[in-house]
Amino acid sequence: MMLKPVWIYLENGVFLEAKSFGFEGSKTGEIVFNTSMSGYQEIMSDPSYAGQFVVFTMPEIGIVGCNENDMESSTIYASGMLVRSLNETPSNFRSHETLPEFLKEYKSMGICDIDTRYLTKMIRDSGPKMMIASTEVSDLATLKAMLEKSPRIEDVNYIEKVSTPKSYLHVNGVWNPEAQTYNATPKRIGKKILAVDLGIKRNILNELCEVGLDVEVVPHDFSADDVIARYKKGDIHGLFLSNGPGDPLILKNEAAEISKLIEAKVPIFAICLGHQLLSIAHGYPTYKLKFGQHGGNHPVKNMKNNVVEITTQNHNYNVPDTICKVARITHVNLFDNTIEGLEYHDSPIFSVQHHPEASSGPHESKYIFQEFANRL
Repeated sequence: MMLKPVWIYLENGVFLEAKSFGFEGSKTGEIVFNTSMSGYQEIMSDPSYAGQFVVFTMPEIGIVGCNENDMESSTIYASGMLVRSLNETPSNFRSHETLPEFLKEYKSMGICDIDTRYLTKMIRDSGPKMMIASTEVSDLATLKAMLEKSPRIEDVNYIEKVSTPKSYLHVNGVWNPEAQTYNATPKRIGKKILAVDLGIKRNILNELCEVGLDVEVVPHDFSADDVIARYKKGDIHGLFLSNGPGDPLILKNEAAEISKLIEAKVPIFAICLGHQLLSIAHGYPTYKLKFGQHGGNHPVKNMKNNVVEITTQNHNYNVPDTICKVARITHVNLFDNTIEGLEYHDSPIFSVQHHPEASSGPHESKYIFQEFANRL
């Protein structure tokens, strides 16, 4: 496979040339790094990466190819991926297509033959940067001008782009390796929840179904009044707030609707962006981390039992420590001591920042889904 050149310009003035193996053209986005050793397809199809370029610290990418079953959503919302070394020939019986074919199919950029260690250290030291990558434009000044005219990630409401336009039922459980398919008949416990799609991952829905819940997925612009009415009638037993991309402070309408749910004491469980929106709805705005947490090897301490869980993370924003005025901290990130889980005082509401549904792993936090089902 002949790889075409691609030119990269970052807002701090860094200008690089590498090779392109995905979508050809020009794209802008925020550059972040991910430390996972596996699961590149799940990462790229995670809607939470909308508007971002992902630098993979794992140097060899493409080894297991790609397949339809490992998608976390219907497409790729990430601007692209940057890897040190591309493996064009996958070695995996589940592979249906190569990584370059996968990226081209979903119009996402692939960049290789680049020093990912340098980029990771740069992001670690000075934070994520807006960047532009192009297979068409090689002139630094032109790329700089194009980037300056592009919106920044904190100025875009990506939820409108990634959320479902209409409600639907989700019925599949978790992946069954023996049958090589998702469990189509998980147990039922007679409790129904609404899952608000802010950029929800398929494996979150699978885990909710696997613990026996009936799951109805609803758009981001849901009506709190309708939810409260259904809850009071007994039509639903609780609500889930999903992960998603972008700056949570942009989502003023969603936060306002969540505030109504809090006041009505609707049982709520939330992950990642949903966790952040709960904080905002309680009156405690989020802040941006220096370089975020993205990877599948992050230690989190469960403050209830002092057990350390290895978790998957994907967030640039965090809830403030002042949230302790209205909530109890249940989980803490051992990398930077930031808040990873909360239970709100005198309220049937709890949330986590990390991803207990992790696919392809780790799975040490999966118990949280059962905990949600038990509380309803």
